[in-house]
Amino acid sequence: MKAALISGSSSGIGRAISEKFLERGIRVIGLARNHSKFKPDEKNYTPIEADLSKVKRLPELIKSILKENPDIDVFVSGAGYGDFKSLENFSSPQIENFINLNLVSHIILCRAIVAHMKSQGNGDIFILGSEAGVIGKKKATLYSAAKFGLRGFAQALRNEAGPAGVRVCLINPGMVRSPFFDKLGFEPDGLETNAIETEDIAKIVFDFLGTRQGTIIDEINLSPASKSLKFKKVGKLDV
Repeated sequence: MKAALISGSSSGIGRAISEKFLERGIRVIGLARNHSKFKPDEKNYTPIEADLSKVKRLPELIKSILKENPDIDVFVSGAGYGDFKSLENFSSPQIENFINLNLVSHIILCRAIVAHMKSQGNGDIFILGSEAGVIGKKKATLYSAAKFGLRGFAQALRNEAGPAGVRVCLINPGMVRSPFFDKLGFEPDGLETNAIETEDIAKIVFDFLGTRQGTIIDEINLSPASKSLKFKKVGKLDV
């Protein structure tokens, strides 16, 4: 491994993966809207500030990143957020912004990355999906739409890119204990069995990279042992 591009690198799963890579001496280019939450004292970490929901800006952004970092051979596509309420409670602009960040931005970034990796003859792409991309549930219409889309996209991209030496792995975690829930009206209950830890996912990603290039892991589904929720007392909830 030479260098990794990680979207959503400043928080949650993306941050844990960034930390794991940096521990192992892998150079990380981190994409996030706000890097103030994660400022590692590492010469191997390059923060790039970007709002990935502004999808029209992404082609030039990723072109610039690849020009300055041609040794990128790992991409972790992890940026996104959750919003859980009945479909009629979303405005049209909210729907557009949600799908842009949680689905369209991944596709646009992968478009450039996979072309770059094909030209090199190798590379690894990890797409962070969700259990919501396997089973749709109420109050998760937009989230499931985006994650189901990512699942189909990852399957098709894997078939396109595999013969060129590019591996594509989709990771579908259940509830992960992370800042993902900070602005939501619920979160996993406190017992450790009620949530996956971000470090667990980071370890899985790193271990996968150590497997033989001829071995492809199509999809990884992760679930906590139990699924109890804790609801926050922050006014009326719609979850």
